[in-house]
Amino acid sequence: MPSNDKSAVWLAAGLRTPFVNVDGPFADRDSLSLSVPVVQAMAQQVNGRIDFGAWGAVVGNLAYANLAREVWLDSKLDPRVPTFTTIMQCSTSMVGVFEAAGMLGQRRAALAVVGGVESMTHAQIGLGQNLSVWLRRVFQARSTADRLRILRRLRPSDIRLYVPEVKNRVTGRSMGEHTEDMAKDWNISREEQDELALESHQRAIAAQDRGFFKDLIVPLDGVDKDHFPRRDTSLAKLAKLKPAFDRTSGRGTLTAGNSSPLTDGAAAVWVATDEGLGRLPAQTPRVRLIDFEMAAVDIFHEGLLMAPVTAIPRLLARNGLKFDDIALWEIHEAFAAQVACHIKGLQDKEFVRAKAGVEHTFGSFPHERMNPNGGSVALGHPFAATGARILSQAVKELAAFPQGSRAIVSICADGGLGTVTLLQR
Repeated sequence: MPSNDKSAVWLAAGLRTPFVNVDGPFADRDSLSLSVPVVQAMAQQVNGRIDFGAWGAVVGNLAYANLAREVWLDSKLDPRVPTFTTIMQCSTSMVGVFEAAGMLGQRRAALAVVGGVESMTHAQIGLGQNLSVWLRRVFQARSTADRLRILRRLRPSDIRLYVPEVKNRVTGRSMGEHTEDMAKDWNISREEQDELALESHQRAIAAQDRGFFKDLIVPLDGVDKDHFPRRDTSLAKLAKLKPAFDRTSGRGTLTAGNSSPLTDGAAAVWVATDEGLGRLPAQTPRVRLIDFEMAAVDIFHEGLLMAPVTAIPRLLARNGLKFDDIALWEIHEAFAAQVACHIKGLQDKEFVRAKAGVEHTFGSFPHERMNPNGGSVALGHPFAATGARILSQAVKELAAFPQGSRAIVSICADGGLGTVTLLQR
């Protein structure tokens, strides 16, 4: 139900594509054409105007700088609606929600569509910087003599291609390599990771079977459900997989089975005031956005994906809440090891005091309330789309809880970043 508080900001469940494997059913769709069906389906729900939109992708494309605008125009929607692109790695569409929440109420804005997309199949290979500059100068040459002089300047060492990788630019190490460090630092066993991964798959399959995702997914190209949840997986099968990131030390624990897969997909969520909610179908699940927190860690001396362990205690303390006051926890599963590190860190009083600057009075973490419909390990992780996927999933789940129930949604991101949201039914 809408509130009487004119400053209230609401999230309403949005739509997404099915999440599928790279080079799979959406191999012919780039980020732009993967986004358009989702935005068009969102727009069809609205009785009235969408006031603005925010969209993003982590893996960029040289053909367009403002992806959000290109998606909007290709969706054949009102060109007078402003749209902007935002990027914060895996937190992209969650931070887009924060931006939209701050803009609502300004200049009568009441309803925004926020989302993101990733087409890992279409990650664009570029020219190395020196080769790119050289080629541009060749085309700029005004005479044959100038062109020949420039051509002779090319050195073999300049002939390089830039191939996008899932690595941190500063450290030169992959997310998995960094998370292997975290797993070793926090003594997270391979068995614990495999158990979390199996639980994610089992819960995702159960949610699929009871139709939980049906009204959250826009069927596309003959696909109507996520491809990754495995009915046949087991602890025994997971245990047979070889380490994927640390293959030499004999201590590697992250595998393809307990890590999120490379994924193609797009997702959106609604951000609205009371007025904006009135433009959406009455049956659309909605909950109130109460508060949010962003955090960053020192990636050279702290775990790359540990920022939420700083953000969550600060958010709880500011709102006078304990772990048990949160009925639903949605924690992004970049890796099962990262989730295990977060849970262990959140219960470490000294760590919370040192990193978050608050006294730990939160109790024991209620694992059984986490990711009840599966997480990114089972459902897939198209980087910029993950925030909108998790938020819509959380909104739908929380909307069925008793009045006043709360949820926390948490996402870790490359660069030592993290975003966390507090929602209330």
